[in-house]
Amino acid sequence: MVVYELTDADADADADVDAMFRALADATRRDIITRVMHEGISVSRLAERYDMSFAAVQKHVAVLQSSGLVSKERSGREQIVSGDPRSIHRIQELLSHFEEVWKQRALRMGDVLNDE
Repeated sequence: MVVYELTDADADADADVDAMFRALADATRRDIITRVMHEGISVSRLAERYDMSFAAVQKHVAVLQSSGLVSKERSGREQIVSGDPRSIHRIQELLSHFEEVWKQRALRMGDVLNDE
């Protein structure tokens, strides 16, 4: 069994990653991220696209914002939501790391099977 000791910085980073994955667990939030990644969109424009209340869309945006996946910026009376590509890149790096771990395990299993 492999034991991984976390420093305080690692624990904070892991908490951030946990929040990101929790935020991404919802299909509506994944769709919101897709919509705001290329250009900022107001919360009211986002709300028009979903069959839910404005308040419900605001709550989804709040979850995404607290996880660091999006940011909000006031522009006049509107709040503009924009995606944070650095956060998506961080998730991609983590998943790539896990993919590499499993590829190496599969290669070792192949070596074991070929030896027998």
